[in-house]
Amino acid sequence: MNHRKLGKHGLSVSELGLGCMGMSEFYEPSSMNDAQSIEVIHRFLDAGGDFLDTADMYGSGRNEELVGKAIAGRRKDVVLATKFGNVRGPNGEFLGVRGDRQYVLDACDTSLKRLKVDVIDLYYQHRVDPKVPIEETIGAMADLQKAGKVRFLGLSEAAPPTVRRAAAVHPISALQTEYSLWSREPEEEILPTLRELGIGFVAYSPLGRGFLTGQFRSIDDLPADDYRRHAPRFQGENFQKNLDLVREIEHLAKAKGCTPSQLALAWVLAQGEDIVPIPGTKRIKYLEENLGAAQVQLTEEELRQIDAMIPAGAASGDRYHAQAMKAVNL
Repeated sequence: MNHRKLGKHGLSVSELGLGCMGMSEFYEPSSMNDAQSIEVIHRFLDAGGDFLDTADMYGSGRNEELVGKAIAGRRKDVVLATKFGNVRGPNGEFLGVRGDRQYVLDACDTSLKRLKVDVIDLYYQHRVDPKVPIEETIGAMADLQKAGKVRFLGLSEAAPPTVRRAAAVHPISALQTEYSLWSREPEEEILPTLRELGIGFVAYSPLGRGFLTGQFRSIDDLPADDYRRHAPRFQGENFQKNLDLVREIEHLAKAKGCTPSQLALAWVLAQGEDIVPIPGTKRIKYLEENLGAAQVQLTEEELRQIDAMIPAGAASGDRYHAQAMKAVNL
């Protein structure tokens, strides 16, 4: 697998990462199987991938523990990314966002213990804390780097002005936010800002939370306990309108000789060498399919065709419910 640089300070990762969130929570929770998930992580590493993405809030810490088990004995093969900032209670309840100095320092120590590693390669602030100046948060993260606990700093769902303020305190290697054929908002301001500052871009949910794979034909295709049942783009009329977009992707993929998932991932990869998508899965067959996207090369004409058929803003519905939308792009 080819590698891409994230930022200009030495961080290099496989061109496709592996998002591990769904292995512990949110997507089809009834199908979670740690042994199977560890097998997926090992296959990803064996295939030449190295970029693993987790966070302390996924499964209220269980996902970090799972990733830690998977990489035991293989630490040198992994570029390990995790995040802090979304606070969970003892029963998994969401308690808000924190970015104050002491919380940052304590959260890192807790993540290191769960992951059973000495250093985190890329440490993100998961959500911006509007109550704490970004300078304080980044200052604490910079101290973690000086202490040898993290190697590179990142932000998630931060707005361009916040990114600029953060970068003035300490070099930022990557910004993570949602980006796919049906979430193209970063193209307006975020990507230009990152490119001006020399910051890499990590695209989460590059398959539209699975919608762009063509797996779902109705809401009943999702298990009753799946979080996506409550996501706006999976609701009511939005579902059917977005399904129409998926059919366009399916037609294009068939003509290209690849799967819809591979076409959607190849499109993200084609948007710039500074972009790394991190599709998530807990099944080997989908992992293999996703890995195949790296071999799909889209021509300029095909990219123009995709842009005409699925332009920016084509998706119906917000990407999160109203309360969660208040926590993004801050």
